[in-house]
Amino acid sequence: MADTKREIERKYESDDSGLPDLTGVAGVDAVVDKGVAHLDATYYDTADERLAAAAITLRRRTGGSDAGWHLKFPVAPGVRDEIHAPLSDTLPADLTALLRSRVREAELRPVVRLRSDRDLRDLVDAGGRLLAEISVDAVHAERLTGDGGAAQWTELEVELADGGDPAFLDKVDKRLRKAGVRPSTSSSKLARALAETAPPTKGGKRKRKPRAPKTAGDHVLAYVREQRDALVALDPAVRQDVHDSVHRMRVATRRMRSAFRSYGKVLDRTVTDPVGEELKWLAGELGVDRDAEVLTERLKARLDELPGILLSGPVRTRLDTWTNARRSGSRRRLTGVLDSRRYLTLLDTLDALLDEPPLLRGAAGSPDKVIAKAVRKDFGKLSDRVEKALATEAGRDRDLALHEARKKAKRTRYSAEAAVPALGDPATALTRSMKTLQNLLGDHQDSVMTRLTLRELSAVAHAAGESTFTYGVLYGREEARATADEVALPGAWREVTEAMGV
Repeated sequence: MADTKREIERKYESDDSGLPDLTGVAGVDAVVDKGVAHLDATYYDTADERLAAAAITLRRRTGGSDAGWHLKFPVAPGVRDEIHAPLSDTLPADLTALLRSRVREAELRPVVRLRSDRDLRDLVDAGGRLLAEISVDAVHAERLTGDGGAAQWTELEVELADGGDPAFLDKVDKRLRKAGVRPSTSSSKLARALAETAPPTKGGKRKRKPRAPKTAGDHVLAYVREQRDALVALDPAVRQDVHDSVHRMRVATRRMRSAFRSYGKVLDRTVTDPVGEELKWLAGELGVDRDAEVLTERLKARLDELPGILLSGPVRTRLDTWTNARRSGSRRRLTGVLDSRRYLTLLDTLDALLDEPPLLRGAAGSPDKVIAKAVRKDFGKLSDRVEKALATEAGRDRDLALHEARKKAKRTRYSAEAAVPALGDPATALTRSMKTLQNLLGDHQDSVMTRLTLRELSAVAHAAGESTFTYGVLYGREEARATADEVALPGAWREVTEAMGV
C-alpha cells in the first residue's frame, strides 16, 4: 500500500568545498553527521517523456532509509507530494493508476539511472528535534535510451522535516548564500539529467514559447487548454480521494463544455458538441459522489447549529449510514470511470482537438468584438431565466425556475471568466458578480435537495421506530434558508446587471 507525504526542499549547486558551517543558523543547536548513503535510482517515463514535461517523477530506488518506489507530483516551487510504495521488481499498480490520465496506453520504461553518494547531515534544535536534513550528493547520471549519454555533478539539498516551518528554510538559504552557495537552476535531479544527457540534436532544440493570445481563437483555446490540463492534473487527486478534488475536476469539465457552447462562432460546434456530450457524461459521474458529499456536509453543519434540546433520536448515526452507503458505491464506480476506455478516449479527443482546433471565421476576429458578443448573448439568456423565476409564485415551479437560472448563471460566469484575459476589468467585475449570483442560486438548490433527503431520512427513521422530530426541525430551517435566498435574489441580480452595464 502506498504512503503519501509532503516534501518541501531546496536545491543548490555545490563544488568540492563541501558543506558550509550551519551551526550559526537560528534555531540550529547541532549538525549531526549521518554518514554516506549509496543510492541507485532508475527513473521511468514514456518514450515522449510525458511525465518529465509535467515535472512528475517516478523512480525505483535502492539504498538509503527509504528504498522503494517513489512517485512525486509538483505542488509549488520546491514543494512536491511524494507517494512511496515498497520495493518490488515490477511497477506498483497503485502508482501506475495515478499516472493513467497522462500515460494512458503508452508504456512506462526506464529512461535514466542516477547513482548518488549522499553525505547526509541532520539539523537539530536544542531538544534534539529534527529541523531539516541537508545532504551533499555526488551524482552520476546515465541515460538509458537513445545514445545513452552520461553526466556528473554535485548538488546540495535541504529538505524540511515533516511538519516543520517552511520559514526555517529561508534561514538556511540566507546562510548558504552568504557562504557563496548558489540555488540550482534545475528543479530536480531528473530534470538536470535529462537536459545534460540529451543527444545533441535533441538538446539543441529550443522549445518555442507559447504565443501571447491575440485573436478571439487564441483566447478561447487558451481557456480550453487550461481546463484540459486541470482535468488531467486532478485525476490522481480524485483517485486518492483528496478533499474537493472531485468538485474541481467537475468544474473543469463544465468550464470546457461551457466554452464550446458559448463560443460557437470560434470553434465549430459540429466538432465540439459530441465532445461536450462526453464531458457532460463525465461531470454526471463525478456528480454522484460530489452531490452526496455536499448534502452530507450541509446536514452535518445544520445539526451542529441545533441546540441539544432539538436533537431527538440517532440522527447523526442515521446520516452516517446514509452517507457511507452512497459514498462506498460511488467511489468504486468513479474509479471504474477513470479507468474506462470511454474516459481515456475523451482525454485523447481533447488532445487532438487542441492540436488541430476546428476554428471558424470568428476565431480570427478581435476579442473585443467576438468574445464580448458571446458574453452578451449568454447574459441575455440568463436574464430571461431570472426574470421568469422572479415572476413565478413561490413553490415547486419557482424552485424549478431558479434551478434553470442557476444553470444559465454558471454558463454566463464561465464565458465571462474566459473573457477576462481579453476584456480585462469589465469581465472581471462581471465574473465576480456572477459568482455571487451563482452561489446564491446554488445554495437555494442545495436547500431543495436537502429537504428531499430529509424526507427520505425521516421515512427510514419512522419505519425503524425512531423519532422524526429533528428531521422536521431541519426541514423547517431549510425552508427558511431557501426563502431568505429568494428575498436576496433581486439584489444579487441588480449587481450583475450593473456589472454588465445594463
